[in-house]
Amino acid sequence: MKAQAPTAQGQGLSTQARNLHWLLSNLVDEVPGIHSVAVVSSDGLMLLSSDPGRMENAPGHGGEDDGPRGSSADLATIVSGLGSLTNGAAKLMDGGAVKQTMVAMDEGSLFVMSISDGSLLGVHATPDCDMSVIAYHMALFVGRAGHVLTPELRTELRKSMESPQ
Repeated sequence: MKAQAPTAQGQGLSTQARNLHWLLSNLVDEVPGIHSVAVVSSDGLMLLSSDPGRMENAPGHGGEDDGPRGSSADLATIVSGLGSLTNGAAKLMDGGAVKQTMVAMDEGSLFVMSISDGSLLGVHATPDCDMSVIAYHMALFVGRAGHVLTPELRTELRKSMESPQ
């Protein structure tokens, strides 16, 4: 199943926010094997999602208690936790900054890549995905998005994720 492209019509969003939504849409549309994509702030809040329309079902958003399995809401939670875990491990091992984490599972793959401001890009993909293609396109996204994720833009993106789609 192909991930649903973000639905950012640009209603009330700044040019930079619309550009980030467009970059995420391209990542989802152009890279085979992607299930779900999420950009998470350094404090664990979702900023961008490949399926923003499903947020109303996520815990704390007025939906069912267990939320949508496999959605970007779940992915954001996992990415935030994995990012925290790998950053802690890197500190304990004097390994420097964590750039990328990849988890290969029987039924899928999980990729997490650091963005310059401490935010994280997470991708849940099929088990037969081309890992190098996904990592390459994630690096392109990070390179293009990292310098524009200002505190003001993060606040705008957070608010847009909380409002009804």
